[in-house]
Order: sequence, then structure tokens, then C-alpha cells
Amino acid sequence: MAKPSRFDEIVRTVTRDVMEHPRDLTRHYAERYAISRVASNNYIQRLETDGWIARSGPSTHPVFSPGYKRRIARLYSLAGLEEHIIWGQDFKPYFNLTPSVQNIVGHGFTEMVNNAIDHSGGKSVFVWISQDEHDLRIIISDDGVGIFAKITSALGLPDMRQALFELSKGKLTTDPSKHTGEGVFFTSRMFDSFKISANGLQFNHEQNAPHDLLHEAAGVFPNGTAVFMRIALSSSRTASDVYAQFTDAPEDYDFSKTVVPMKLARYGDEQLVSRSQAKRLIARFDRFRTVILDFTDIQEIGQAFADELFRVYSNSHPSVELLPKNMTKQVERMWLRAVSPRMT
Repeated sequence: MAKPSRFDEIVRTVTRDVMEHPRDLTRHYAERYAISRVASNNYIQRLETDGWIARSGPSTHPVFSPGYKRRIARLYSLAGLEEHIIWGQDFKPYFNLTPSVQNIVGHGFTEMVNNAIDHSGGKSVFVWISQDEHDLRIIISDDGVGIFAKITSALGLPDMRQALFELSKGKLTTDPSKHTGEGVFFTSRMFDSFKISANGLQFNHEQNAPHDLLHEAAGVFPNGTAVFMRIALSSSRTASDVYAQFTDAPEDYDFSKTVVPMKLARYGDEQLVSRSQAKRLIARFDRFRTVILDFTDIQEIGQAFADELFRVYSNSHPSVELLPKNMTKQVERMWLRAVSPRMT
């Protein structure tokens, strides 16, 4: 790996440097890197041109401040780490965000760092936040066992791919005494883009995409768990907007509703035909009052699958409402065949 240039080294800490040395930034870099004031000033001019810093005041005594580009990166030991402390001290003061975006970023930051603290089984976590003209991006990466391996082991699942699917439903936690299991679900829907890579697998949620994506990602962050989040600085979304989509607010703020993309219930090219597949699908449905089953991209389902899902499960769990949508004619026929005895 090539050694980073001195300018790259400066960029790594420039956001913090400029806030700590607004009036003596040139001297600061000259002393830190043992270079001349002229060389230091050349770096200052490039930082300004590239958008990392802004200049104000008289030319002879300029005052520097962060530019539209900002970046903070820190590595922490997980032992004794408190996520709200490092957010408030090490990151929040350095970024210029609207109140609603700042609320979402703070939520996502603290939720994901807390997951690393409580669940990863690792020793350290790396946190990186970067802002440009349009977006803010976050990476939170730990050196633990990997979220999908942890879920698979804790819940006794037969396949790590099912851990990804369970994650997409929400209310999934390996430690119910400390967590409700809502953190990843709601955080993924607050950001424009949300990805988790671990154990050779990746979970993607994109605001403009109809479904979550679950796929293999061999070689990408093979150790631990890496979370990637992105949100537009101009986003008008609020945390309350997201909560309202999956609750019966304003009457009830319980996380009572989830949307299940049925295509994610398939492994590879398999079709949804068996009772065992339906049983795999309905795990933890009883934690919700309403489950919306989105059949987009599912051309057909088997009679046994439909019967187990819509008749057997519904009869044994009358408090859970299953609402299918985006059905093909064949899927609709299977659904009606399964529910018709209950409808007559």
C-alpha cells in the first residue's frame, strides 16, 4: 500500500485542526510537519481551493473555519466506551447540519456504535464521518464476530442468509434484556442509503429502491461488521416520519407494523412452494399486529406454502393481520384459496 502524501495526512485531521487553530493554522502545520511557513501556506491554499477550509477576515490576519467538506475519523477501544459521549464530543460539533438531519445522524451514530459495544464481541470500533456539498456519510466498523454470524448462532438459524432476512423484518435482537431489536430497522429507514457488511454477506436498504437487498459480498470487510450510512444534507425526512410509517401513531407509538419483501424469503433460485419455507418466513410475525407481505417479483407460490401462511398461521394467530400486496393473478388465486374458508 502506497504511503499517503503529506496533503492526504493533513486532510485526515483538517476539520478538527481548523476548529482548534482558526487563527494560527499556518504556523500549526509548519510546526507539526517541520516545514517552512511558505510550504505550510501552500497546503493552506490547496485546502481552501478543495473546499476543506474557508477564509475570512483581513488577508494579513485571516481567520479559518471548516469548509463545505468535513471529515472526522477516530478509532476507539470498545471497553468502557459510551456512544453518546463520543458523538457529542468528537463528532457532532464538527458538522453543519439542519436540526432534522442532525437528529437522524445522531440516532444512527449512537445506535450503531452501541451495537458494536453490546453485540460485536470485538475489541475496537473505527468511526468515520464525512460531509461534502450534498451528503453526509458514516462508516462504523468493528473487529468482532460479525452481525450475521452472531444472529445465526444466537437464534439457532440454519443458514446465515436467514439472519439477513430476519434483520429486514425488524424487532430482531440477540439480547432482549438490553435491546428492543428496533435499532437497525428504524435506522436503515431514516437514511437515504444503509448497508451492513459482515461474514461475506451484505444487507442493503435504499430509500429509492422498492426492497431491501440481501446478497453475498465475499472479501468485503471479511472480519467484524461494517455499517455504511448516507443522507442528503437537504433531506426533509424526520425521525418521527419514519416511526409513523410503522406504528399506529398518533394513537399508538408501538412498533406494530412491518413490510416483508417476499422475494427475500427465497434462497437463490428456489420457489416458494413448501410449508417449511412458510414456517421460515413467519418467524417472529407474532411480534407485530400488521405484517404487509409484498409479493413484487414473485410470479407464483405453491398451495402448501399459501395454506401454511394464510390459513394455518392466521388461524393460530388471529391477532396478527397479514396483508398481501402486489400479487400476480396466480399468487392471488393461491391466497384466495387459502383464506376462502375463513371468509365464508
